[in-house]
Amino acid sequence: MLLALILALGGTMFLQKAFTPKLGLDLAGGTTVTLSPVTQSGQSPPEEILDRAVNIIRDRVNGTGISDAEVAKSGDNIIISIPGVGQSEAIKLVATTAELRFRQVLAMEATQVPQNLTTEAPTPGASPSAQPSSTAQPSSTARPSGRQSVGTPSASPTGKALSSALTAPTPGATPSATTGTGRDQTAQNQTGQKQNTKGRNATPTPAPSTPPTTPPKQDPNAGINTEGIDPAVLQQFHKLDCTDPKNRGQGVQDDPNKQYAACETDGSFKYVLDVAKVVGTDIDTASAGVRQGTVEWVVQLDFKSKGAGEWSKLTTTAYNAQEPRNKVAVVLDGVVITAPNIISPIPGGRAEITGGFDQVSATNLADQLKYGALPLKFQRSSIDTVSSTLGADQLEGGLIAGIIGLGLVVVYSLLYYRGLGLVAVLSLVVASILTYTAVVVLGHNAGFRLSLPHIIGLVVSIGITADSFIVYFERIRDEMKEGRRTLRAAVEVAWVRARRTILIADAVMFIAAIVLYFLAVGGVAGFAFAMGLTTLIDIVVVFLFTKPFIALLARLKFFAKGHPLSGLDAERMSAEPARTTTPQEA
Repeated sequence: MLLALILALGGTMFLQKAFTPKLGLDLAGGTTVTLSPVTQSGQSPPEEILDRAVNIIRDRVNGTGISDAEVAKSGDNIIISIPGVGQSEAIKLVATTAELRFRQVLAMEATQVPQNLTTEAPTPGASPSAQPSSTAQPSSTARPSGRQSVGTPSASPTGKALSSALTAPTPGATPSATTGTGRDQTAQNQTGQKQNTKGRNATPTPAPSTPPTTPPKQDPNAGINTEGIDPAVLQQFHKLDCTDPKNRGQGVQDDPNKQYAACETDGSFKYVLDVAKVVGTDIDTASAGVRQGTVEWVVQLDFKSKGAGEWSKLTTTAYNAQEPRNKVAVVLDGVVITAPNIISPIPGGRAEITGGFDQVSATNLADQLKYGALPLKFQRSSIDTVSSTLGADQLEGGLIAGIIGLGLVVVYSLLYYRGLGLVAVLSLVVASILTYTAVVVLGHNAGFRLSLPHIIGLVVSIGITADSFIVYFERIRDEMKEGRRTLRAAVEVAWVRARRTILIADAVMFIAAIVLYFLAVGGVAGFAFAMGLTTLIDIVVVFLFTKPFIALLARLKFFAKGHPLSGLDAERMSAEPARTTTPQEA
């Protein structure tokens, strides 16, 4: 089992091509971001709201407590120090407000021609309207997945005006409505139409004499069901230009109690949205995953009890509405990321958000929603790359201290326990291999970064591990001194008694690490994590390596016969002579 664990950790390192641990802020430097709060009044935000923002940001950048990120207040500003270089994703995660709204769509309109519309010439005899491909047809059958998914957004809008433009031919129009030319006549020959052989003598058709008339001014609300829509919001909807990426409203903290005009993330559609019936605070948990049977990344949501009821009501209302009001838009920070059709009410308090996510973007969105929305809007005052505060000299000094401590333990074990000292040395080697591979794997999969407090915790663990060996060795000696001449019997009896002491000692150490980890932040939490990790490794090594190895050595004559260099020689392990007392002493 121990070999399988080592191979699993080592195989993970090779597969991920990760052979060195990641270093923390004090050893490798990183990026510092200063966020300044923005309030409508222009005054300083309340202290409790600022503290809440600090806690949310700390959870976002250091949710596991082991990445060595630091978040602190400086006046009204919040300073975030993130270890490593190139932390663009983490910085984006910090500054995003992650305000999530679920709003029913009241109206929608395309702002640019969808890319999947075909540009082929009309077939002779067909109407001159545009011909969308099969994937561009207005869809009303987008369905949730088996896990009550929100669904997939339509590929094109389904408003009445656009539908009419795509499908309804102009009355009386023909494909040859334009003035004929020689090329037009040739094209007619190619389509099988009969050519008049006397056409060169035919009298040309006179052009119409009626002057062109000015087309009537179109109603901007034509084809839009304006019932229940605030006129001011409808006016904003018509003025909204979603083709400009800078004008799509990213980062806007929209009022959930008011209707809202918004753009889609890619600017292809714009919407009039109803008041938000479900908001981000109604979410219980959020996680990223791959939809079953596909390779599509989605964000899975579980609502709280109140949110589950509101979500069921919202989907029921949309289900009973006509196009496009049978859609529910998912709005994140003022921008629509998806607007799927609802083909049935969705009870149960579970949903999925789709939107062309990859693993990184889905995970980031899930983290934003899981850790909460910032209560304030922030702007980045500065973003600076900082060098390490300790540098290579301090790291080298810490490693030297660890090597010296390890060397002293090895020398003591060999001098005092002789042959048994080799068991201690090999156990420390196995523990070191497990610790190193675990640190590397955690660094590349859980954000664990080695800082000076972590290194101190690892160095202290050398003494914890050596203490377990000493307890077991001394218990074996005690059993030998009590008259059990067979080493194999002494090893088994000693293990039954020693393992209880080892487990109790490690349990006390592990409980202390847990308390420190959850009550402290920053370097102290990192120290506690390292101490708890090495405590678990100590238990694994003692149970899966040290005890079986000693049981194997007890079968060798070198140890069983008590060789002077074995550490279990007969002179030391012989029973102490009984002491007699005299009447005077009595």
